[in-house]
Amino acid sequence: MNYIVIDRETYYRKGVYRHFSEDCRCSVSMTARIDVTALQEYSRRTGTKFYINFLYLLSKVLNSREDYRMGYLWQTDELICWDVIHPTQYVFHEDTETCTPVYTEYTSDYETFYANALHDAEEAKKTREYGLDPANHPNWFDASYIPWLSYDAMHLELPDGNLYFSPIVNWGKYREENGRTVMPVTVRLNHAVADGYLVANVFRLLEKEIEAFTLK
Repeated sequence: MNYIVIDRETYYRKGVYRHFSEDCRCSVSMTARIDVTALQEYSRRTGTKFYINFLYLLSKVLNSREDYRMGYLWQTDELICWDVIHPTQYVFHEDTETCTPVYTEYTSDYETFYANALHDAEEAKKTREYGLDPANHPNWFDASYIPWLSYDAMHLELPDGNLYFSPIVNWGKYREENGRTVMPVTVRLNHAVADGYLVANVFRLLEKEIEAFTLK
């Protein structure tokens, strides 16, 4: 869990950070449909799980620039940037209709990540405990799949009293539209460290990474 401390006096978002961390604490979220046709076809062709493939690409995107790896240490009042952030995925239990959080470490090596994510999920299926442990996982972002609905909009209420900067990403069931496979994705970031451009950029980067990944 390594990080660097950001000098707020030289931080390129200094004015925005001050306003949205002191005067108007709030978040910004956006839902859009992304084209996952190529990723669906790749997953089918290679016999791999679409869900884990998407989780890998999402983790890669969110680690691609400092803006998505920001954090706040309330104990010392420090703005920081983690060297890496990892996904907290979830396993749904049909019998209890509850979820278990799964902590999977991100690595840029696809095969290693895929194997670890699959193993972690299988282990989580053995328990019905909620087991959320944010105190020991401060540099983990929330990545939650909602497979029951191809939704059009989603809004997550989260009090920003503690300046929670980790990304929260949800995605729903994909569906066919005009011969393409599209999937709703929702990205939530704290407004102190992100604006509409940075949120929208997640979608743009996802589609670029999907294209590059499926051309291998």
